[in-house]
Amino acid sequence: MILVTGGTGLVGSHLLLNLLKAGKEVRALHRKNSDLVAVEHVFNYYTSTEEAKSLFRQIEWFEADITNIPQLNKAFENIKYVYHCAALVSFDPGDDKKLRKINIEGTANIVNLCVAFKIEKLCYVSSVAALGRSLNKKEITERVMWNPEEDHSDYAISKYGAEIETWRGSQEDVPTVIVKPGIIIGPGFWKEGTGQIFSKIDKGMNYHFPKIAGFVGVKDVVNVMQQLMEAEIKNEAYILVSENMSFKAVFEQTATELNKPAPKKALKKWMLWVGWIFQKIGGFFGAKRQITKNTVNTLFQHSKYSNKKIKESLGFEFTPMKKVIAQTAKFFKQDKS
Repeated sequence: MILVTGGTGLVGSHLLLNLLKAGKEVRALHRKNSDLVAVEHVFNYYTSTEEAKSLFRQIEWFEADITNIPQLNKAFENIKYVYHCAALVSFDPGDDKKLRKINIEGTANIVNLCVAFKIEKLCYVSSVAALGRSLNKKEITERVMWNPEEDHSDYAISKYGAEIETWRGSQEDVPTVIVKPGIIIGPGFWKEGTGQIFSKIDKGMNYHFPKIAGFVGVKDVVNVMQQLMEAEIKNEAYILVSENMSFKAVFEQTATELNKPAPKKALKKWMLWVGWIFQKIGGFFGAKRQITKNTVNTLFQHSKYSNKKIKESLGFEFTPMKKVIAQTAKFFKQDKS
């Protein structure tokens, strides 16, 4: 049996569909009050309503928090393979303790149980955020090491810490693969993450920013994960990026697919600094902060990533981002209608 953590998220829900279609027995972790309906809704994008219901019923849902070891112990019974997708994504400095608790300690718990239960293979979903930066403006590869002297977000630090825990498991006889996706685009979660690109452009978005980053479709991410777990590959990490693109280009393509005007105004750095000052003041009164010093600097840095290693290892060909955005926009319009 396969255990999937984070099964109610963008990656997890698409992974569950892949595994179930392949006839795998799956147990999926979910937290109390998590939205299981959203998972079946994702299934509906790719299958008939009847098949989506049938596949969804095959999931063995298990209520557990990855920070709760006694709960996790029971979840690991009769498990052979583990896909660890669960994570907290936040760039609010006030969430630093939560990020460490969930992303680092939670991963340590998963790894410890993989060791204890002699799991046959573990796949951990990390991020390109856990890589170092290129000093010579060349594409970043898996060999670019983390530099603790650089300015990193709390989220990036937590993902790097989680990778360290995962590598520890590989040294304790748990065959491991780590995937480091870029910015993942996919349907079903329009109020969070990259789903907000579609909902905000649909409502009318005025500003774009120049940052270049690595983008990838969610279906490519889960296809690679499944192939890596089934291949004779272990103790390796892979960057998963289809294309390096500017956010401006992504916004323009999304706007075209939604038949909406593209953002025309370029966001200036000074605007973000003003926003940072006001949010910092608001932080003293308990308000959530989305703009940090790190955010301001990061939004004006270009980061290009190489996907050469995964292409050579699996012969994998990524879906062009134009097609990914078009498919995601189609589902957005379908949900809106």
